[in-house]
Amino acid sequence: MSGLDVAKQIHSTEKSRTTPLIALTGYGQADDRIRSAEAGFDFHLTKPVDLGLLIQLLASGAKSGAKIE
Repeated sequence: MSGLDVAKQIHSTEKSRTTPLIALTGYGQADDRIRSAEAGFDFHLTKPVDLGLLIQLLASGAKSGAKIE
């Protein structure tokens, strides 16, 4: 099961539909970001990750308007 599949599964139930998700991946092309958004990821971070940004997203609950970074 890929991370995209996991995101779709998490958001498939009413209880977890609003759970914020952060993709952390080595793939950062435009089509990769589109697939992340379509799967339900709220943010798309590429490796090497900006640790400060990741900490900020985690601390805020990753709820800044459900947009892909």
